Amino acid sequence: MLIGLDVGQEILDALSFAGGMTWEILWALILGFTLSAVVQAVVSKEEMRRLLPDDSPRTVAKATALGAASSSCSYAAVALARSLFRKGANFTSAMAFQFASTNLVFELAIVMGLLLGWEFVAGEFVGGPLMIVLMVIAFRLFLKPQLVDEARKQAEKGVLGSMEGHAEMDMSIRGVQGSWSQRLRTPAGFTATADYFVMDWAAIGRDILAGLLIAGALAAWVPDSFWQGVFLSDHPTAAKLWGPLIGPLVAVISFVCSVGNVPLAAVLWNGGISFGGVLAFIFADLIILPLLDIYRKYYGWGMAAFLFVTFYVTMALSGLAVELLFEAIGIEPTERNANVMEASVTWNYTTVLNIVFLLVAAVLVWRYFMRGGGWKMLRMMDEPMDHHHHGHDHTAHA
Repeated sequence: MLIGLDVGQEILDALSFAGGMTWEILWALILGFTLSAVVQAVVSKEEMRRLLPDDSPRTVAKATALGAASSSCSYAAVALARSLFRKGANFTSAMAFQFASTNLVFELAIVMGLLLGWEFVAGEFVGGPLMIVLMVIAFRLFLKPQLVDEARKQAEKGVLGSMEGHAEMDMSIRGVQGSWSQRLRTPAGFTATADYFVMDWAAIGRDILAGLLIAGALAAWVPDSFWQGVFLSDHPTAAKLWGPLIGPLVAVISFVCSVGNVPLAAVLWNGGISFGGVLAFIFADLIILPLLDIYRKYYGWGMAAFLFVTFYVTMALSGLAVELLFEAIGIEPTERNANVMEASVTWNYTTVLNIVFLLVAAVLVWRYFMRGGGWKMLRMMDEPMDHHHHGHDHTAHA
């Protein structure tokens, strides 16, 4: 009986930590997804495909900007990158788009700021573009045209991965004239924003929930002494080099991607991983095991192996480089006080913001089911769009 009580208490402790982090970041998640939905509502996916014909610096910069304006769901980002590649986009630019759409987005920055601090947000937005630059260099040096051709042949087979329908849906505003702000203020703009808001939550909600639950369990059950041993915390120089190497490997086996790995990163930071290790861990949401299997399906074994090695090396190098840079200019974080707390609801700014943004979410969800895609669109998320009509007409609901 005592064992049963102890197990029950341990589970409650883990859920309490998960609940505490959820309450702390809830308003930030809603704000981030709302901003992302607003941007996606005015940027069509057809436009994305047209703007990525090669791997020139200008095109890669466009790919990065378009990715940052896109959804943060890793599965949808990977599926959309293949769709862009199949329809003529350059492979290197498609990969730059894929990385930016999961690591340089609004919601990630806001949640990182709340749980980890502004230094980590700055590190993400310095290290992310650096990783893209390193990736482009590695592709130019080592990616053979023959491997790209083989990947294109495999991609043309249309083997299914995950979030295929969500990746191809174009729910942006069409048939409405005016500036982007004027289009957003129309009924069609409202509906397009609501569609992207709900669909992005549906796509990434499972990863956020999984990340919070795993982070809560680790915070409750794994003592800091264990992490300190794993991350060589008693050997500062070795830890600085080891962190960016071990961080991505922890991510690979965590199965959690996108914003969902930020709570895990907070636990790892408090446990002793280096600053660069945290950044490399967050970058590595694109090499978790399920996604590696999807790369194999999409592009074949050879390209999947190439992507894993290239991504891993550039993620580790970027994390280490940002840590050394921040250390040199005196802004490297040293206090291990990430916001990992047990559930506690009090009347403060967090509660007020949660109430306000829950109301915003309620309005967008209401609009989605009254004038947007509704249950029909949600059921289409995992099926290729050639099984259905493409897109969703936002002129019909004005």
